Amino acid sequence: MLSDFSIVLIIMSTTLVLTSPIVYIRSILQGKARPHRTTRFVLLVITILSTVSLFASNSQVALWLAFASAVQAVAVFALSIKRGMGGWSRLDVTCLSIAIVGVLVWQLTSQPLIGLYASVIADFVGMVPAIVKTYRMPHTEDWRFFAMDTIASVLTIIAAGSFSYRETVYPAYLILINGLMVWLALRKARSRKE
Repeated sequence: MLSDFSIVLIIMSTTLVLTSPIVYIRSILQGKARPHRTTRFVLLVITILSTVSLFASNSQVALWLAFASAVQAVAVFALSIKRGMGGWSRLDVTCLSIAIVGVLVWQLTSQPLIGLYASVIADFVGMVPAIVKTYRMPHTEDWRFFAMDTIASVLTIIAAGSFSYRETVYPAYLILINGLMVWLALRKARSRKE
């Protein structure tokens, strides 16, 4: 049973996860962020598969959050088509291919831990084009979007109370990947001052 403190942290984390895409979408519409199309496509596929898996497993608690994430992923991907960057470079195609293999392994395995690793690998490989883009052009991302997701992941780990490997591997990955994107995007502020 969760403590009151854990419930408050989960509410805070959920609020951040639901608010961050709104910040990102607004930034895209204002022309301040230009999401990477390949990354957004891979994340869209992963989010939809997660939602379908939760629906099939009849997991009512997480289903609404997964569904909201899927809707947000659709919106960001749709915006990336016209307002984004990248899509068919050699790096993009290579990362997309590796991510698809990771998603297939995740979906075909009956081993939860292997599925977890495969989904993390697919997510990371899907993020590589966005990492490269943001490294080269930090002004094309909104650091607040990634910072909110970083904080949400930290709160999720603390709320879990149990620091078992299985429970923390994905939130820890999200902290690292989102933290990296925050750092890369904030480089624009430093580069403008120099």
